[in-house]
Formats: sequence, structure tokens, C-alpha cells
Amino acid sequence: MLVLSRKVGERLLIGDDISITVVRIQGGGVRIGVEAPSHLAVVREELKEKLAQQRLDEQSSASESGSL
Repeated sequence: MLVLSRKVGERLLIGDDISITVVRIQGGGVRIGVEAPSHLAVVREELKEKLAQQRLDEQSSASESGSL
């Protein structure tokens, strides 16, 4: 993992198409802005994990219903 320090207003570039900007630092949080092509999904990790768990739960319920 690459670890970098940035100040408010500074950017990171990933390839030619993605930029990440530090918008605000307040308390224990950092607000960032992400510019990326629309065909790329930009999702918080915890949201992706939650959606994956919901899909597993739905599949489990469907398979339990089908076996009755």
C-alpha cells in the first residue's frame, strides 16, 4: 500500500482518469472528492460489504424457501 500525506486542496492522480482531492480535514475525519469516469463505480468499502452481505442473505433465504 502506498501511503501519502496531502493537505486540503491537494490532489492525488491515479492514471489519467482519476483524481482524488482532499476537501476538508475536521476532527478525526477527512472529506475527499473523487473524479472518475462514469463507467467506474466509486463506493465506500463498508457499503460494498453491506450490499454483498444482503445478497448472501437473500440467496440463503431463497434456497431455504426452495427446499421446503
